[in-house]
Amino acid sequence: MVKVGIAGYGVIGQRLADGVALQEDMELVGVADVAPTLAIRALKEKGMPYKLYNAGSGNEKQFEDLEIPFSGNFEELVQQVDIMLDATSAGVGAKNKELYKKYNKKAIFQGGEKDSVADVFFHGYANYEAGIGKQFLKLTSCNTTGLIRAVDCLDRAVGVEKVALTIVRRVADPGDYHRGLTNALQVDKAPSHQALDLMTIMPHIEATGILIHTPVTHGHIITVMATPKKELTKEELVNHFSQHPRIRVVRIEDGFLGNASLFRYARDLGNPRGDMYEIALFEETIVHSGKDIMFAINIPQESITIPETIDGIRAALEMQTDRLEAVGKTNDYLGMAKWQKK
Repeated sequence: MVKVGIAGYGVIGQRLADGVALQEDMELVGVADVAPTLAIRALKEKGMPYKLYNAGSGNEKQFEDLEIPFSGNFEELVQQVDIMLDATSAGVGAKNKELYKKYNKKAIFQGGEKDSVADVFFHGYANYEAGIGKQFLKLTSCNTTGLIRAVDCLDRAVGVEKVALTIVRRVADPGDYHRGLTNALQVDKAPSHQALDLMTIMPHIEATGILIHTPVTHGHIITVMATPKKELTKEELVNHFSQHPRIRVVRIEDGFLGNASLFRYARDLGNPRGDMYEIALFEETIVHSGKDIMFAINIPQESITIPETIDGIRAALEMQTDRLEAVGKTNDYLGMAKWQKK
């Protein structure tokens, strides 16, 4: 059983901890953070289900005053594991990499780090083989992760020549205040980094895109215009997307009106924090424009990268060398595609 540690117990780190804990062939050794954040306080109040390691220095009294126990320091955590999942703030992971190198440990970095931090820019479905045995992997961002799922699904079915996308991007995560209170939309210059990142993972596809920031918190919406190499009917498209364990085809007619509907549905399902690992593809948005097809997907930004990160553990540690076997194990342990098993 492989041993996993997590650096940073924030939005992504909490969810990585929960996801790894569900994997029956992995052991979560512990999580590390630098301050008694609300997430750490909640961890303590829940009875410390995960061991906590101190990633800071001179901050001990902050934790002692709250009676939050440590199991050691960050360096001790690194020494105990086979691989670290680094979910720290952008730039911190690059510094932590020196410690990982010191002890010859493998690590997976989240999308906020620069591409140069890793050996491979990784996605579980699209380029799993590229990550096998590598020391350092970097995940794609939340939007890019979901986008690639949909494009890769279509590409493996019939091939894709090019895509053009528009991202309607939430401005901050729920609970964040650092971006202020806004009543405006903001347009970034094109092409968006998600389109460029898609081409890095899938260099045979031409991609471009525009990104629009919106003053909402629960999820992004991406519209995709794709040029397939073979013409497909809407029914064929729905069938391909519906068979993917990480894509849930939903209908506006059934009440899935957008990001808020999906977040509420996840809470009604009893998912912790209202999380959804899958993207949702709105069936009524699938339309043709000549040979091109267009559709819209919802991206649950806080939780979407968790399955692909766990895929990365499997690749880096060579737990499985077959792509479908690897992602299949991740999916099974996370309980994905329950709606397909009714």
